[in-house]
Amino acid sequence: MIEIDAFDLKMLAALQDDGRLTNQQLADLVGLSASQCSRRRMRLEEEKVISGYHADLAGEALDFGLIAFIHITLATHSPDNAKRFRELVNRVDDIQDAYALTGDADYLLKVILRDLKSLSDIINNVLMPHQSVAHVRSSIVLDRLKESAKLPLKTLG
Repeated sequence: MIEIDAFDLKMLAALQDDGRLTNQQLADLVGLSASQCSRRRMRLEEEKVISGYHADLAGEALDFGLIAFIHITLATHSPDNAKRFRELVNRVDDIQDAYALTGDADYLLKVILRDLKSLSDIINNVLMPHQSVAHVRSSIVLDRLKESAKLPLKTLG
């Protein structure tokens, strides 16, 4: 486990808010020199604490107006069947997140799509016909109360 100090936490919090910050901007925010911020950022990237940078796109602005969660139960619980399902999930770009679960369903998928027809297509033409899948149940999101990809860094301090 990498050692994280208070300056690292301040840097990580600032970068979670805006990954485009320069080392000078980071330095101004956390109270270090730009060169110290640069070295710390490189260390955090090398240690995979910072796993990448990306732009957050507004799905609604691009006409992706439907979010759904899909519960999957596998046909059999064998390593080969689970592997086939994982390969399917990784091939389908419409699936943003996929989780293996305890409880009633084996997997939970999050999809962001343009419309109900797209949801129908992914369920009826991709998931249900796949040999690894026994049962599919979907829930459509009516309202998003909160969305965050930020980690609760305060709990580390």
